[in-house]
Amino acid sequence: MIYIADSSLFIIRKRLEGSIVTTPSVVEELRDENARTTMELMNVRVEPPLESFKKEVRKKAGVTKDSEELSATDVDILAKALEYSGREDAILVTDDFAVQNTAIQLGIKVMPAGQRKIKDVLIWEKQCIGCKRRFPEGDECPVCGSPMKKRRKGKL
Repeated sequence: MIYIADSSLFIIRKRLEGSIVTTPSVVEELRDENARTTMELMNVRVEPPLESFKKEVRKKAGVTKDSEELSATDVDILAKALEYSGREDAILVTDDFAVQNTAIQLGIKVMPAGQRKIKDVLIWEKQCIGCKRRFPEGDECPVCGSPMKKRRKGKL
């Protein structure tokens, strides 16, 4: 089994049987000395993501509207998981719901590190807090100029 791990695996210190891969940006996120030590003891391979996979992740996250929630590190780990997703034995380990939502829509197998797995794959949209109109994106309503907030559009 190959596990592509975000920082939650190392913070929680969950033990897994198999190979573990992560990205340089995940390593940089690990501020806690215990989490870094856990990562080192697991003999984790650190591999940078390929730009072509990062581009594909950003495109899908734009469709699902998870792009606002994903950090650069989240995009990196999703890109690395997408790179390995053609393999039957590859699983992304993350507790981040936006990462899980995007991963599932990319066809990536997901396993939580310590939390629960998301139940539904969601699509998001924006709703104006003033006139209540809904739009696919934006921070300001093009009709009345009020701020917009993210809301669930539906399930896949």
